[in-house]
Amino acid sequence: MFLRIDHIGIACRDLEEQISLFSDTFDLTVVAREVNEEQGVKEAMLHISDGEGGGSYIQLLEPLTEDSPVGKFLAKRGEGVHHVAFGVQDVTDAMGKISERGVRLLDERPRHGSMDSRIAFLHPKDVGGMLTELVQAARR
Repeated sequence: MFLRIDHIGIACRDLEEQISLFSDTFDLTVVAREVNEEQGVKEAMLHISDGEGGGSYIQLLEPLTEDSPVGKFLAKRGEGVHHVAFGVQDVTDAMGKISERGVRLLDERPRHGSMDSRIAFLHPKDVGGMLTELVQAARR
């Protein structure tokens, strides 16, 4: 079902500072920046590599407000890994199969994600405590 690890989402307080850290330390390149009002974040996608199933990235997330999901995460846990995202061929199909296997979905239908992808989140309590995202990359 999973094609690759699409990205690791990292919550941070200062997006520009973290972009510098990952760019300077690991030679990663920013390939996209977005403000996602629906999710309450400013974000940057830094490219790691490409594989048969698509690219892999680090996604840096700075909250727009303290009461956004990432803002609450930072207040409770501090900076660090927020979620893991797996690339799938068809997010709607993957959601159905995963739901049939007893995993709760946080999204009833796919929504707009980074770089024009379609995404959905799984309930962390049903996936070993890890917030898990499904990503269907945009066709390019």
